Amino acid sequence: MTQHPETTATNHTYQAGNPAGAAPDNSQTGVNKQPGPAFLVTAMLLLLPPLFWAGNFIVGRAVRNEIPPVTLSVSRWIIASIILLPFAWRAVRRDYPLYWQHRWLILGISLTGITAFNSLIYLGLQTTQAANGIILNSFIPLLIVLLGGCFLGYAVRRVQIAGMVISFAGVLAIVMRGDLQRLASLNVAHGDLILLSAMLCWAFYTLGLKAVPAAINRTGLLSVQMATGLIFLLPFWGWELASGQRPVWNFHSLLSLAYVGVVPSVLAYLLYNACVARLGPARAGLSIHLIPLFGALLSVLYLGEQIHLYHLLGAVLIFTGIVIASRSTGQ
Repeated sequence: MTQHPETTATNHTYQAGNPAGAAPDNSQTGVNKQPGPAFLVTAMLLLLPPLFWAGNFIVGRAVRNEIPPVTLSVSRWIIASIILLPFAWRAVRRDYPLYWQHRWLILGISLTGITAFNSLIYLGLQTTQAANGIILNSFIPLLIVLLGGCFLGYAVRRVQIAGMVISFAGVLAIVMRGDLQRLASLNVAHGDLILLSAMLCWAFYTLGLKAVPAAINRTGLLSVQMATGLIFLLPFWGWELASGQRPVWNFHSLLSLAYVGVVPSVLAYLLYNACVARLGPARAGLSIHLIPLFGALLSVLYLGEQIHLYHLLGAVLIFTGIVIASRSTGQ
């Protein structure tokens, strides 16, 4: 059984005027207690990646008639690579022996997280309903736990399962607009299978990240992943162009490309990598449930839609599930 060590604060507190070794004043314990930096960092790591990726879904849908899926994927990773390389170059040079030592692992996470995932998302959303994609996306945490238990021997606790079920109920409340009868009207289409394969890729990517040695710098690793993923995207890009699919470049499409090239491609990946390293793959994967919630909020801000009761219900269930599943055992 793999355990994740947690840092704990020292039990000894020394205040001004107290002699060294004197017992601390416990009368103020718990008074005006504020969330510490560690809590705030954890919250940011959990919240920002799904927010950025929700924006990626919205922008990706908005330009689906202007930028073909593989062209969008290739373009975003080229932009992201150019931005990231100056910050990652020194780490890439230093860690090159480690990259070679773990080349098959790095190849695997590059293919699943860079080459496949986003390209399959953009491709699947061409032919399937958005609600279908959101529901399938919410299966990622369950897939992470199941695949980790099946292939890596991870222990699956009942509290994790309970939290995921509650969180997924919140996802259903949002995408079904509070009406579960809508579930029966969803048809399994070719696009759904493409999206499901994308979710499987992300689950394997998350598990693969956890296996990357801590000695490898994550910024340099992400730069190497992008370069590797781009190489394997090029043949599919050539096929797309040869089939006659061409992008339409205008202010809207260029602005959209700038967003997907910077925010979900660089910032979100770095934060998600840090979240996996800090919390483990199963807990980090739970943040994927927030994508539908943030997607609804972004739709209100940018598309003028209204917030309904089912949005609030879904938000409560999603956050409740994440809190429950993230509870530590033992203490």
